[in-house]
Amino acid sequence: MQPKMLIDGKLVEGDFSLDVVNPATAMSFATCGRASAQQLEAAVDAARRSQPAWARLTFAQRGKYLERLCDAIEARTGEFARLLTLEQGKPLRQARSEISGGLVRFRYFAALDCPPVVLRDNEREQIVQEHVPLGVIAAITPWNFPFSLLISKIAPGLIAGNTIVAKPAPTTPLTTLLLGEVAAGILPPGVLNVIVDANDLGSRLTAHPDIAKVGFTGSTETGKRVMQAAAQSLKRLTLELGGNDAAIVLDDAELGTVARQVFEAAMVNAGQVCLAAKRVYVPSGMFDAFFDELAQLARSVIVGDGLDEKTQMGPLQNQQQYEKVLKLIESARLAGAEIAGGCSRDGPGYFIAPAIVRGLTDDAELVRTEQFGPVMPVLAYETVDEVVERANATPFGLGATVWTSDYRRGADIARRLEVGTAWVNRHLHLAPDVPFGGAKESGLGHENGIEGLKGVMQLKILNIEKGAAQGARPGARQNQV
Repeated sequence: MQPKMLIDGKLVEGDFSLDVVNPATAMSFATCGRASAQQLEAAVDAARRSQPAWARLTFAQRGKYLERLCDAIEARTGEFARLLTLEQGKPLRQARSEISGGLVRFRYFAALDCPPVVLRDNEREQIVQEHVPLGVIAAITPWNFPFSLLISKIAPGLIAGNTIVAKPAPTTPLTTLLLGEVAAGILPPGVLNVIVDANDLGSRLTAHPDIAKVGFTGSTETGKRVMQAAAQSLKRLTLELGGNDAAIVLDDAELGTVARQVFEAAMVNAGQVCLAAKRVYVPSGMFDAFFDELAQLARSVIVGDGLDEKTQMGPLQNQQQYEKVLKLIESARLAGAEIAGGCSRDGPGYFIAPAIVRGLTDDAELVRTEQFGPVMPVLAYETVDEVVERANATPFGLGATVWTSDYRRGADIARRLEVGTAWVNRHLHLAPDVPFGGAKESGLGHENGIEGLKGVMQLKILNIEKGAAQGARPGARQNQV
């Protein structure tokens, strides 16, 4: 039976269908419903109609619904994880981690509140600051972390009193549809709606007059188009976009330990992470030894089908990304780079072994663009001032890392990096109570934390004069500035 979409509390067939490919085999393994423009309209309309009643509930009342939904998802963790591996490719261990981490984030938001703040209260006046729901939110998610990035959008949106129309990436729709199936028996009709497209309904959704906010995670170029569409009605936006994150190794770093940490920071999820370490800068005096250590780590990785428990790295998620990464490796080879690893595997599936690359300049395509795959360019530097300037010489500003035995020195350098998150001696540490967002062309707004909650709400001021107005003439304007 085809997985169904969720519209107005009902699980419905799509007016069209969509084949879903297992990237480990490059073959279709499932077919799901795909929405027509009319079904998109029905989903938005259902969210719009259900929003006032959902917003009238208290945070605690909405939180109880969300906790029930978390419990129901958790009870089916194994099913979610296996489905995630089949459609996305990541090893089962990483898939289970994505589900459990997403539920931690969901429960964090389910317990939040955003009470009014009294700014003034005296015998003459009362001024209160409130945060109120925006209305209907479009949650548009990518294919690299289809479950956890969906939770990052729907959890704060729902607890704040908004309703949701969720649209997953066409290559990874199944875990989102399964979440919709679970939610159908728990949430009131219309509060959460899930539709699937073939990248043909995104512009209609982002420009829709009944959508109050768009939460989007994806490429910078697509994010710019989302921003243009949202400008028609001045929609609120949260854009989590591309990155070209620098990892800076200082001369006092312990080589063996840091090499492994940097390698993992670059290669998790086959490098398909917006915050992955994508450019590694190493002092010239330790460059050769560090490169050799990374190359040895690359050769040790077990690449294979994510359903095999021995697999450490799965395939790239789709053919387009697979071909892009192979092209980047070839461009580095043609530029004269030395490459350790990086071979594609004979047979079906979008497999590329980890590649460590040296001998490139900062203007090489692999260094200046976001590769989004298991390819790590390693570059030498002489001074800290030089490496900070080189790290900042990019239109992106998502994250960066500094590795050192002296965390105070690392923090001083991290403060100079033009990014939304700068880590010292850790990477991809994304606690649900810590805001996350990008600088420059890596995004707008924040997810996670109280800032993430307030980002799906409207700040509203109640400005009250106590007692009857004295001497006011009908139609007169008081306290005119």
